[in-house]
Amino acid sequence: MVKENLKYNDPSHGLKDPPAPDSTVEADRGFDAAGPVNEPVKAVKKTNKSRKAVQEFLGGDYLSREWVTGNLSYILYVALLAMVYIANTYYTEKKFSAIERTKKELKELRYEYITTKSILMFQGRQSEISKRALNQGLKEAKMPPYKILYSGDSLQKKKP
Repeated sequence: MVKENLKYNDPSHGLKDPPAPDSTVEADRGFDAAGPVNEPVKAVKKTNKSRKAVQEFLGGDYLSREWVTGNLSYILYVALLAMVYIANTYYTEKKFSAIERTKKELKELRYEYITTKSILMFQGRQSEISKRALNQGLKEAKMPPYKILYSGDSLQKKKP
C-alpha cells in the first residue's frame, strides 16, 4: 500500500508507468488469492490538539520554539503596549472620578453661594437694618441728612 501511495507523491504526477502489482501490495490491502481478509479494525485515538497545545505551553516547549525566540522583542513590545494601555485606562478612570467629585462640590458651593447671597440681600434692606439698630438702642433719624459746607478760612485758631 505504501508503494502505491508513492505514485501520488511523485513530482511527475503519474506520468510514468505505475509499478506492477505484486502479492505484497494486495496483502497490504487486505486481500489474498481467495478474497478479502477479515481483520479486526483498530480504533484510532484522536489527538486533542488543544490539550496538546496546553501541555506544550505549560511544559515550556512553546517558548523554546524558533519563531518565539526570533520574535521575542516584538512580543515584549506588545506586552509593554498592553501594560501602557491598562495603565492609561486606570489613569483615565481616576481622572474621571475626580472630575465628577469636583462637579458635585462645585454644585454644592453654587447652591451655598445663592443661599448666602439671598440672605445677605434680605438683611441689607432698610427695614431689616432698622430692626437690628433698635435692638442695639439706636433710633432711626426722622430728619433727612444735610450737607455741611466748610471752607478753610472760616476757622481760626485761638491764640494763647
